[in-house]
Amino acid sequence: MKALRWHGLKDLRVEQIEEPKALPGKVKIKVEWCGICGSDLHEYTAGPIFIPEGAPHPITGEKAPIVMGHEFSGQVVEIGEGVSKVTVGDRVVVEPIYACGTCDACKSGYYNLCSTMGFLGLAGGGGGFSEYVAAEEYMVHKIPDSISYEQGALVEPSAVALHAVRQSKLKVGDKAVVFGAGPIGLLVIEALKASGAAEIYAVELSPERKQKATELGAIVIDPKEYDVVEEIHKRTGGGADVAYEVTGVPPVLTQALNSTRIGGELMIVSIFEKEASIKPNNIVMLERSIKGIIGYRNVFPAVISLMAQGYFSAEKLVTKRIKLDEVVEEGFEALLKEKNQVKILVKAE
Repeated sequence: MKALRWHGLKDLRVEQIEEPKALPGKVKIKVEWCGICGSDLHEYTAGPIFIPEGAPHPITGEKAPIVMGHEFSGQVVEIGEGVSKVTVGDRVVVEPIYACGTCDACKSGYYNLCSTMGFLGLAGGGGGFSEYVAAEEYMVHKIPDSISYEQGALVEPSAVALHAVRQSKLKVGDKAVVFGAGPIGLLVIEALKASGAAEIYAVELSPERKQKATELGAIVIDPKEYDVVEEIHKRTGGGADVAYEVTGVPPVLTQALNSTRIGGELMIVSIFEKEASIKPNNIVMLERSIKGIIGYRNVFPAVISLMAQGYFSAEKLVTKRIKLDEVVEEGFEALLKEKNQVKILVKAE
């Protein structure tokens, strides 16, 4: 079958590899759509980050080259021995987290914080940028007929957004600000709406992404036009209750922290490629707090339910649909060069 594999920094190749088998406990899925994630882009431009290179991943036993893609939907075409959760023909999405099940985090229920955590599509085990995937049964979630396969490809990134909001101090009626209106930032806006935020601000430079944020109901602040921190304090009457940093740009981290009120909270949702400095007194003197999140846990069912109600709309977020053969130039490179792109979906054909 055809698949996109990571061989090294800026070295992605669409290759012919063997189709995966539905071994015991596994579900073989024909991939319909797979989204390009910011994490995928980081691996392309600055990796390896999550991808195991040199030594195999402790859970999958695999190392580069590995098949990429972890935001995908598809249809079950075969089930392995012992599988009872799904049947052939089911429409599904995959929650792609590998966890050991035995470390302190896993035993405490925080499987996304597993000491050897990995992602299908980044740590091995196949990936969504291919024709077929064989995933562990526990990873597979059914989606209703009312949710399209395109919509299904947004369940995974939407889970990141919903987890970020759930893990924050945000309460119904609070004011929030999202720094960065890329795919995850826009999904955080949707999650904030679903969670009852009274005012949602978005800080973004790109005209196209500003427009998307506006369409989703956010109040956009352009950092070229305003002193962002001053403007947020002015408009919110003292600062946001919670700020979400979704850019991964070091100077923005300071802005996001300083945009919050007394006792406010900064949620770090980004993966940073470089160190970012913060003055501790900006936390201490106003009793602010900072929290980071990685991935998600126990939120896929809630995301699927919200999608059935109209949240996290693919129509509003998907800006480009391409074939697997085009994925490097029209996908990864386009996201680096074309700032009007939000979410690009890839179809293996």
